Amino acid sequence: MTSFPAALGLSSEQTEEVVRLAGLAPSLHNSQPWRFRLASDAIELHSDPQRRLPAADPDDRELRLACGAALLNLRLALEHVGVRPVVTLLPRFAGSTALAEVRDGGRATQAPGEQELYRAIPKRRSNRRPFRETQVPTKHRHALAAAVQREQCWLHVMERSELGVLERLVRHAHRVQMADPRFRDQLARWTGRPPGTVEGVPAAAAGPLPEPQDQWVLRDFSGGQARARVPGKDFEYEPLLVVVCSHHDSRLDDLYAGQAMQRMWLTATVRGLALSLLSQVVEVTDTRDELSRLLGSTWYPQAVARIGYGWPTPVTPRRDVRDLLISD
Repeated sequence: MTSFPAALGLSSEQTEEVVRLAGLAPSLHNSQPWRFRLASDAIELHSDPQRRLPAADPDDRELRLACGAALLNLRLALEHVGVRPVVTLLPRFAGSTALAEVRDGGRATQAPGEQELYRAIPKRRSNRRPFRETQVPTKHRHALAAAVQREQCWLHVMERSELGVLERLVRHAHRVQMADPRFRDQLARWTGRPPGTVEGVPAAAAGPLPEPQDQWVLRDFSGGQARARVPGKDFEYEPLLVVVCSHHDSRLDDLYAGQAMQRMWLTATVRGLALSLLSQVVEVTDTRDELSRLLGSTWYPQAVARIGYGWPTPVTPRRDVRDLLISD
């Protein structure tokens, strides 16, 4: 086998590792919709049109969120090997699928806090299982908000008075999607995957089958293979619910929001917190618009997350790192 291509003055092994870590980002149904073009002076991040999910994500907004999360991982991984990443979003001359171009801005020494986030990249999980009935401390909430703000976005922590409206929106969005045969077919194709597959959501990581009393977890990711719920292990009554918001509603803001979401997720992982996304409420246009009005600001909701203290969950599979490369 030929050696892995090198980029940005790194060795072949270092380049392979930074691309591998970038590919550990979260994505809708673990579709992993990113590709990388390597050159001596740049690493380009591209979307992968073959991995679009048009029923759930017709405008590719969540695809760009996922690629933004991969970009944050790439930045942390480059800093760890001593490269200060200089990022250009939506580069003009790199092709229609290009979302970011990363160049070498000189030597970098990674700060201790960033090192913690770097080490959390392979530990991060989507935890679709019940959380403990334990409140997230205020100091952790502040850390999550600061992480999002660092990436030029805003974190709205849902107040108790807002939860009733949010629950109604989540349930309405879920009904709209499940009434669409295209969405049901797409969900079935990407979830409940058997062991040994390298994409999609494996049944082992799907969590228990949602039941009528569950307020926030409505999707069945098991492909009909969910295990029986352990008695007394219902989903928590009042999780911490947050909304990652962007300044505007544009392709550029989707990439900012993806980086903010991932920095928040890694910050949560460092603090022992579990996280899963309530995607349906921002995938359906009507409920996303109503959520924006509920927030009462000029911010645009990009991702809704459920956060708390959970039990371990299996890692989701990943494609081979060489399959992520664009070969010219």
